[in-house]
Amino acid sequence: MASLPLLIEPQQLADQLPLANTLIIDQSKLETYQQHHIPGAIHLDFKRLQLGQKPTPGALPSLKDLSALFSELGLTADTHVIAYDDEGGGWAGRLIWALDMIGHHSYSYLNGGIHAWLKDGLTTESDNNVPTASDYRVTQLQPGFALSKEEIITRLGHADFAIWDARSEKEYTGEKVVSARGGHIPGAVNYEWTRGMNPEDGLRINPLNDFRELLNSMGINQDKEIVTHCQTHHRSGFTYLVGKILNFNIKAYAGSWSEWGNDENTPITTGEQP
Repeated sequence: MASLPLLIEPQQLADQLPLANTLIIDQSKLETYQQHHIPGAIHLDFKRLQLGQKPTPGALPSLKDLSALFSELGLTADTHVIAYDDEGGGWAGRLIWALDMIGHHSYSYLNGGIHAWLKDGLTTESDNNVPTASDYRVTQLQPGFALSKEEIITRLGHADFAIWDARSEKEYTGEKVVSARGGHIPGAVNYEWTRGMNPEDGLRINPLNDFRELLNSMGINQDKEIVTHCQTHHRSGFTYLVGKILNFNIKAYAGSWSEWGNDENTPITTGEQP
């Protein structure tokens, strides 16, 4: 199998199917998967990649649960994963982040997911594909792909550090409050995740050169350590993915606003300015 790019277009993938040593993982809603999915794709309930417990519901599950999940999916050290969903890359990006965290770096994102696949008129199926189980053991989480609340606090105000807030503008300003406190992390810049995809083009990611220039104008660039977050690191799965594609030094804050906004001691800013 030729090496697959991180960002793969639907026709590129269709031309190579079926692929050996490859897992195509669909994180669409179950009803979408049952209606139509890419041939050979297996379904993964996105909730299984979240801890789902306070104070950090967006954190990863335990090493034991991760081992069980990826064994069930049939992951091996030689497997290439192709991730997609039905929302433009939030859950798929979170899966790619999870793979980074467990030390598995062979993966691709199907640009636009099922929407782009359908827009391009490519073949689908509705059969439920069951993977062949493996014995995949996650023994530790890898450093370099996430920052904790405490680590972010120590980096605030540093010129070589940027925070990409993927939430809505009203969550960012504090007008919409979904935790004990509203607002944003001091210094964070806001670019809501769905603005980064094109609904007229099957939810494909916006042209990369334009996207890079836009982020550069906001202070998000290759020269900085970047952390991205939302409320539970779902929406910021997409922004993490974009950062990877643009070769940024990007990390995730999995605790996100569900942790930061519910901690009475964290610094918070409200309004439109960082």
